[in-house]
Amino acid sequence: MADTNKKKGGCFRTGCLTIVVGFLLLAGLGWLAHQWGSHLPKRFVLRVPVSGQIDERAQDNSTFPFGGGNQPLSLEELLTILDRARTDQRVDSVLLQIDGLNAPSAKIQELSTSIAALRKSGKKVTAFLITPEDKDYQLAAACDAIIAQKGSWMTLDGLKAELFFLADPLKKLGVTFQAAQWKKYKSAVESFTRNAPSPENLEESNALLDDAWADYLDAVSRQRRIGKDAFRQVIDSLAVLTPEKALGLRLIDRVATDRELEKEYAQRLDMPADELFVGGKAYLGATGGMKPQGIGDRIAVINITGMIVSDGAAAMGDGERTDVSTVKQSLETALDDSKVKAIVLRIDSPGGDALAASTMLELLDEAKAKKPIVASMSGVAASGGYMVALAGDKIFAEPMTVTGSIGVFSLKPDVSGLLEKTGIRREVLTRGRFADAETPFKAFDDASFRKFMEMTGVVYDDFIAKVAKGRKMTPAAVDAVAGGRVWSGKRALEVGLVDRIGGLNDAVQEAQKLAKMDAKARPELLYLPVRKTWLEYLLAGDTSTITSALTAGALKQSLGELDPLTRLPGANIARFLLRAEEPQVLALDPVMVEIK
Repeated sequence: MADTNKKKGGCFRTGCLTIVVGFLLLAGLGWLAHQWGSHLPKRFVLRVPVSGQIDERAQDNSTFPFGGGNQPLSLEELLTILDRARTDQRVDSVLLQIDGLNAPSAKIQELSTSIAALRKSGKKVTAFLITPEDKDYQLAAACDAIIAQKGSWMTLDGLKAELFFLADPLKKLGVTFQAAQWKKYKSAVESFTRNAPSPENLEESNALLDDAWADYLDAVSRQRRIGKDAFRQVIDSLAVLTPEKALGLRLIDRVATDRELEKEYAQRLDMPADELFVGGKAYLGATGGMKPQGIGDRIAVINITGMIVSDGAAAMGDGERTDVSTVKQSLETALDDSKVKAIVLRIDSPGGDALAASTMLELLDEAKAKKPIVASMSGVAASGGYMVALAGDKIFAEPMTVTGSIGVFSLKPDVSGLLEKTGIRREVLTRGRFADAETPFKAFDDASFRKFMEMTGVVYDDFIAKVAKGRKMTPAAVDAVAGGRVWSGKRALEVGLVDRIGGLNDAVQEAQKLAKMDAKARPELLYLPVRKTWLEYLLAGDTSTITSALTAGALKQSLGELDPLTRLPGANIARFLLRAEEPQVLALDPVMVEIK
């Protein structure tokens, strides 16, 4: 019996071996299919889908052959695709299929700039809109022509800033928060401590909304040659209109079905439609993916995306995050690579753990002594995200990058009401007056709260000192534009928090200049941290990572639309705080301006 059990055990029993072999066969077939499909025709139309919130980087599971194919292209990928198409003689023209775009205004601006460069190279760019809303239309306006799908409709009803307040519903559950806020504009705490926005919160939210509104009207009126008042009238009086109505108002150039459009391309280029189009992901893969292909000088692009967290910390929700170890490893890779002559720090983060952000800045400052660093801000680089940008010799931002928010706050949950509701009794024995002060099971007393405030104030003063040193300003001058205040990129330039308006390409050119690289050469970009492909995981024997990624991707896709409340602003932070065992000092920006 023992021998029988021994034969059945181990990784190479029949069932386990069958699963492994089956997975290897499927993976091999996927790799072969990718290789067969990577050959590009001598002439083609590049069809690029643009949708969703446009993450800064592709998610990990998008590198796997199964489960990641439906992931929208990231901003990193989109910019690479459009840049390569500029000089690729095989690309006849580019068709952007825009649908359900929900990205920050700054990312729309950066894509628009990339489209303008593509058009300048002589490539025609056409936007095909499915059921467009404001963001879809704003990006489409940057193209040579706009075609709306026949039988659809356009919803152009304007912009909104959306704020949510959780204090009252949490109180009903027996959960409250005590906050130390430095200073009055650091409004992230309000989601947990108030049931309505403060005057300061309304002031900065309205300022961001005003900038986004002005940029939207200006971009459309300039690119479509429509008066601002006329376009504003469409939004205020029509809001929802048919493609035919939009055509009459010169908002679009044509109305057609997807099939009609394909036939027209095929007729013009005298090619079968099924051989004419190359998708964005296929084009990216066939032209080398995101890894450097040459042997010349490089610029490392180190990404800090999502929440900033300390090593081993509980994740703030389920989204992208960056910890200290990741930044340290990326810097070591960039510094050890003799081909890397400069570093671009690419930031798309609202901040997070204040101490983690401070540690990252220290690591970056040390690296800057060896190789020049330029900071490039994407959709948001605020609070802790702004702190790490201080390492840059120069800081670039898009006009609508959400930045600043120089401030910190501390939140302590008090779940004593929840204990009372559930009948749970707590008995505590202590030695030392403040031994039980930080517990989430009771509120601070006056003396404990004073120490809580003092701790937060020390972190704020340190943040101010870091900005003053990095921006060559006095602490008083920094404090005048700090206090948690949020700025758009163009306003941040006016108050001295950034150096230039521009995107990733501008930051790369500046890094090239600081490193004294050949100005005429186009340096390759080494994106860090490196995203491993499924094949690399497989060859390393890490099948558990592949399985976890595929499972997570499937669950997210199937269940993601069933939990809208979990995606409310502040919900991720609330879950993090309720899991924490002590008060958290956060450098985090809460303001969200949404263009629907």
